[in-house]
Amino acid sequence: MTHYVDSEVARLGTVLLHRPGPELARLTPRNNDSLLFDAIPWVGRAQEEHDAFAAALRSRGVEVLYLADLLVETLAVADARAELTDRVLRSRRLGHTLRRRVADHLAYLDPAGLADVLTAGLAHEELRIGADRPGGLVWTLMDRHDFVIDPLPNLLFTRDSSVWIGDRVGVTSLAMPARRRETTLTDAIYRYHPRFVGTEFVYHPRLEHLEGGDVLLLAPGVLAVGVGERTTPAGAERLARQVFAAGLAHTILVVPIAQERATMHLDTICTMVDVDAVLMYANVADQMSAYTVIAGADGDDLRVDGPAPFLRAAADAMDLDQLRVIDTGLDPVTAEREQWDDGNNTLAIAPRLCVGYERNVETNAQLERAGIEVIAIAGSELGSGRGGPRCMSCPLVREKGGTA
Repeated sequence: MTHYVDSEVARLGTVLLHRPGPELARLTPRNNDSLLFDAIPWVGRAQEEHDAFAAALRSRGVEVLYLADLLVETLAVADARAELTDRVLRSRRLGHTLRRRVADHLAYLDPAGLADVLTAGLAHEELRIGADRPGGLVWTLMDRHDFVIDPLPNLLFTRDSSVWIGDRVGVTSLAMPARRRETTLTDAIYRYHPRFVGTEFVYHPRLEHLEGGDVLLLAPGVLAVGVGERTTPAGAERLARQVFAAGLAHTILVVPIAQERATMHLDTICTMVDVDAVLMYANVADQMSAYTVIAGADGDDLRVDGPAPFLRAAADAMDLDQLRVIDTGLDPVTAEREQWDDGNNTLAIAPRLCVGYERNVETNAQLERAGIEVIAIAGSELGSGRGGPRCMSCPLVREKGGTA
């Protein structure tokens, strides 16, 4: 199977999603902050909304793959099972005795059961502990509501843990401790699942912090990388070196963004909806700058120019006279509200065709007036983790060349 992505808007062929499951039911008012959710989602409704999202993609001819299904199939490979089990057991907080009990528990599970534990976690009371199998000091001192293995509710946002650039995949390095195990699963899928045999990598989780929500493929050969709360300048530099060495791009725009929850990734303030059009949060559009990075003449050092206004630098790199800009909302207050509700975070299925949350009424109207068809989906529960349609999707296949 050939997987290839070189733009944000070329017709989408295959996408990776994760249908929310029991990991969301693990969220409580006591742990939702540490697990990076702003509210406690209604799991059943979130699943209904996600199913409607997947159905909308399929109705436009997109192949939908589910991360959970791929994980179960990956765990049927002995080396993958051993590796993922070992990674969980390395946790320093388990201690010797509890580590042995967890190892015994996981050994009894079939691939589907193990996949459930790796995504939804293992609660204190779910571990088989008895008089003949004591849990040790760590187990004894744990609160009954604690997790022996933490759940991964943010697995819903498949965009962040991997990004395809050309025919190579970058498995990213997630900044927040609550999310780092996500890339362990994603990395194993790409290395062991039969569908991805022979896949070459352009980034690995052991490298500097870089998240997929900060990487925009503006056009074939042109990437924008946001640096802020999640992606570090060192991560952007590392990606640039890796991409240039592989011949996957000629220009990378590094875009500083505010280190705030509302603007955690570049795609929370800017996404592409056509080959020459971006949807942007108007309150920051004029302030955004970019540093243009190209490979140095000696093949090692990078050449960095700028800063320059982002829109100007992007148009120049994309060989356009200018980029069309569609504003989020119609006024500063509406723009701020709809940006918070992921109004900027659209997923392009093709040029001038995108998926957005229905709640962002003014933004969707702006898009329609600009000639962009919007497939509006419900997201009242899905959005509780601060992510829209782009965050929830990792394109694996788009038509080459950035056109329809």
